[in-house]
Amino acid sequence: MTEFWKEHSQAATVEEMMLDTRAKELTQQELPEILSMLPCLAGFRVLELGAGIGRYTSHLLTKAAHVTAVDFMESFVERNRQDNGHHSNATFIQADVTKLDLPQNGIDIIFSNWLLMYLSDEELKSFIEKMLGWLRPGGFLFFRESCNHRSGDSKRDFNPTCYRTEAQYSHIVSSLQVEEPEGGQMFGFDIVLKKKVQAYVEMKNNPNQICWLLEKVPRSSSTQDGFSTFQQFLDNQQYTNRGILRYEKMFGAGYVSTGGPSTTKEFVDRLNLKPGQKVLDVGCGIGGGDFFMAKTFGVAVLGLDLSENMVEIAMERAITEKLPSVQFEVADATKRLFPEGSFDVIYSRDTILHIDDKLALFKRFHSWLKPGGKLLISDYCCGEKPWTPVFKAYVKQRGYVLYTPSQYGKFLQEAGFCNVQSEDRTAQFIQVIKTELQRAELIKEEFIQEFSEEDYFAIVNGWGEKLKRSNSGDQRWGLFYATKD
Repeated sequence: MTEFWKEHSQAATVEEMMLDTRAKELTQQELPEILSMLPCLAGFRVLELGAGIGRYTSHLLTKAAHVTAVDFMESFVERNRQDNGHHSNATFIQADVTKLDLPQNGIDIIFSNWLLMYLSDEELKSFIEKMLGWLRPGGFLFFRESCNHRSGDSKRDFNPTCYRTEAQYSHIVSSLQVEEPEGGQMFGFDIVLKKKVQAYVEMKNNPNQICWLLEKVPRSSSTQDGFSTFQQFLDNQQYTNRGILRYEKMFGAGYVSTGGPSTTKEFVDRLNLKPGQKVLDVGCGIGGGDFFMAKTFGVAVLGLDLSENMVEIAMERAITEKLPSVQFEVADATKRLFPEGSFDVIYSRDTILHIDDKLALFKRFHSWLKPGGKLLISDYCCGEKPWTPVFKAYVKQRGYVLYTPSQYGKFLQEAGFCNVQSEDRTAQFIQVIKTELQRAELIKEEFIQEFSEEDYFAIVNGWGEKLKRSNSGDQRWGLFYATKD
């Protein structure tokens, strides 16, 4: 690798560094897109790994308290120093990043662009553990990689050690954890976002440029059902690929939430959407509602979901739908950051039941909406306590955090929303489930042939239990509408 880059870094140009003849044009498009994914860098100490000639360094230096830019090619480091050395908050280091020795908990954010693909699996695991140690608790790791195949168009493109899939990177970073030397606390990474670089999708039809933003968080020994993160719990329990597809078979193409297309149309009509508006769908599932909004009203939609399985299927559906105005990303809405006033509408279907601090999330929603923006949420709720033991066990097993519809509405008011309308739609919920059970009976043979008899009865019996919980008063279904003045 060293010999390759010595030969192809002599002029230290952006075309050489990116191994792409369209490097300048790509940089104009992708650089602001990637920078927009970062948290606020004010006061941050940034470690930039594989900094190259400083394509990102110059921008990081204007935002952060200090940037340490590292690259192993002398010509790249010198070009970076020449262009950015006038900044008093910059340090330039020529080094093999895997051999860096840095203090524990000394960095706020690590920024890496096209670096990890050059490491073997063992090297990568060891290096991520190192980075986890260098970051302070609450610090961030951002990295961007070419997944599945190379990024550039140059025939000289160096063949990395490993072109991994998105899933392989995600598994490696989510499974690792380290013990702090003082206190013995275990730490790992939680995902903030994972998304494609849209500039490469649009300009090169390349959907394999993927970015991750991860946060260093404490790891508890009492994790959900033995999984390190809540995301792992979702993707391995409730939202396995098979589980998602069997939900879709029952709810309708593109849908995994109550009522499928019928409730989606009813609720979306309430928003009075206009062409060109920007919609954020929190808990987008596999995208049926997003495609409906984009096709019917001409809006742009960003769908977020914490389940990688959901987003992977949504992206497969997006290829068929051919709607560039609909984008998806794996993201934790409680950690994701957007500038104030980014959206006209925030929409969420049966998702926030997973969120513990709903008030904090609703305050985020309020900030993300433009003045006059609208919020529409449907969600699982509960009746007044005491709950039955069966309902308690169900809520615990699913990891739900439920409130009555009126309590839910009060959280929205506390978050600053106006015109809050809290509606108990349990009667509609019961009727929808009955309708879905009737439809399930009609497609029983087809469903069993596509999945299995066990899958069929898992769904049908689950809906039967929902009916019992709803009729007893334990489980409720709420619809919430509010605006931002």
